[in-house]
Amino acid sequence: QVQLVESGGGLVQAGGSLRLSCASSGSRFNFGAMGWYRQAPGKQRELVASMSGGNRLTYGDSVKGRFTISRDNVKNTVNLQMNSLKPDDTAVYYCAAGLSTTRGISPNYWGRGTQVTVSS
Repeated sequence: QVQLVESGGGLVQAGGSLRLSCASSGSRFNFGAMGWYRQAPGKQRELVASMSGGNRLTYGDSVKGRFTISRDNVKNTVNLQMNSLKPDDTAVYYCAAGLSTTRGISPNYWGRGTQVTVSS
């Protein structure tokens, strides 16, 4: 059974930073891509960032220049460094893993989510 577990969420002041981590277990293979989605109440879930095993990167337009994704392909872990956080970044952040596509990621597995709250 594949499991993805996020950590690192919390409450931070606008302009601050957080680092999210996602640890995977139960997989017998390396995922083609791993990444992060987020969802705020009443809004559609959106892609934040993804990274393929071949190091192809995708970022959502709203986080470019502020967030950085990194991945350990051996351990099947993925991190998200979030800088210059804004109140609009407030959401539940979900780790995802699955297939690599030309557009980034097609998720097969999801984490439970971790809450990120940015105060103004």
